Amino acid sequence: MTTIALFGATGKTGRRVLDRALAAGYEVRALARDPERLNCEHPDLTVVHGDVLDPVAVAEVVAGADVVLSLFGQVKGSPRTLQTDGTRIIVEAMQAAGVSRIVTLSGGGLRDPHDRPKVADHVIRFLLRTLSGHVLADAQGHLEVLRASGLHWTVIRGPRLTEEPGRGTYRQGWVGVGTGTAISRDDLADFILTQVDDRTFVHQMPFLSN
Repeated sequence: MTTIALFGATGKTGRRVLDRALAAGYEVRALARDPERLNCEHPDLTVVHGDVLDPVAVAEVVAGADVVLSLFGQVKGSPRTLQTDGTRIIVEAMQAAGVSRIVTLSGGGLRDPHDRPKVADHVIRFLLRTLSGHVLADAQGHLEVLRASGLHWTVIRGPRLTEEPGRGTYRQGWVGVGTGTAISRDDLADFILTQVDDRTFVHQMPFLSN
């Protein structure tokens, strides 16, 4: 049985991934600052109480895992370098435990050489940099940590996330190339789970949309 170390399980996307992973027969080790928020009991779920900035708790979650899904991000009141620092701690735990596969989640503000941003994409990135520059800088910082890690990483990027029911289909491309401006969290969660076994996008940053 494949074991997933899951960070960000209490988030809107993370919870969807958790439910899908358990339904698919994976064993999940999840980190939660408030385990009661998960409100989930399952024989294949182990919940570790702690914070992503706590190396001891992170190491406990990663121990015995085959793949890491890192879906946490900044919320109101978060440290300005949360994703960068948390990713560094996760990477160090993975290196110590001999775990090589990590999948993370970010937005379209991160740029990839395959991207062909259109005018609207440039405007969105300008607004993000102007209004939430530290969030974009933190996303870039986490990417730099991954690039230097020697691990088999994939960064999944998404546009605006919606609460609409999943369509069961999605488009994978690059910013400005074959993609749209929004994606359902359900469909995003479906794709994230495919990356547990799929190695197509190792060292790449696919952009997903409906």
